Amino acid sequence: MKILITGGAGFIGSNFIHYIFKKYKNWRIINLDKLTYAGSLDNLRKIEKDPRYKFIKGDIGDRKLVSEIFRKEKPDYIINFAAETHVDRSIKNPEIFIKTNIIGTQVLLEASRHYKIKKFCHISTDEIYGSIKKGKFKETDPLFPNSPYSASKASADLIIRSYFKTFNLPILIVRSCNNFGLYQYPEKLIPLFITNLLENKKVPLYGKGENIREWIYVLDNCRAIDLVLQKGKIGEIYNIGSGEEKRNIEIAKILLKELKKDENYIEYIKDRPGHDFRYSLDWTKIRKLGFRPKYSFEKAIKETIKWYKENRWWWKKLKR
Repeated sequence: MKILITGGAGFIGSNFIHYIFKKYKNWRIINLDKLTYAGSLDNLRKIEKDPRYKFIKGDIGDRKLVSEIFRKEKPDYIINFAAETHVDRSIKNPEIFIKTNIIGTQVLLEASRHYKIKKFCHISTDEIYGSIKKGKFKETDPLFPNSPYSASKASADLIIRSYFKTFNLPILIVRSCNNFGLYQYPEKLIPLFITNLLENKKVPLYGKGENIREWIYVLDNCRAIDLVLQKGKIGEIYNIGSGEEKRNIEIAKILLKELKKDENYIEYIKDRPGHDFRYSLDWTKIRKLGFRPKYSFEKAIKETIKWYKENRWWWKKLKR
């Protein structure tokens, strides 16, 4: 089995590569990554010399390069992790999100269609549904994205669906809730708060910290993606959830307690534009495939804190 993974030097992509190499001895991986600020080959040091692994630096929007990779490598599957993902950055500069998340995805789709890929698995997000006060989003619910980031991801999902309907491309889409864990770039809430507290700095909390997110440990998400890749029905969408919903203020207080800091370390800041109040997924569909998270939030957050404590070399240079 040969898989082309795009964005494999990023947070979820690098964790997925490590997961695959531990589980499958005969799988080969080609990792195509542009190495933007959020991607780092440090995430893959442990496997960089593995004969099953090949890294190619490049942009998924580069049609010539993508076509050449497909022609030479002949991958069986493609898993598209490549994306610009930070909401605040999308508000400041929406254009790059359009280029990578929409146009880049279409480039991959066209190459996959031309070279007759066996499966195209796309990593999407719960943010494309918008905000929900009560209940949970199902895969069939309409999309109401509220930021340039989530709108670009929603657009990609719709284009992918069109390639399935129009060209019969064998696609799968997963929509994950908020991930956390090792190798997450320290601009996201949990690693930002952990690393700030380790540096005796305050943690910036939007508004009153009442916004609610559903959280899943990245290794559980990797297991879910693998399950969909193996057992998911072609053309279908699968929500990946955990049932672990937390207000942002709760996250802050949990981390303060774990790192022995008081609430004076919380700095309340002006809320960002279009800030979604709550995300929550109905993940009945993937449960029917047999998925259950192995990690509780409490266990996973302790593992995450431990990793950032032990790997200051990794994040300190990123924060500089």
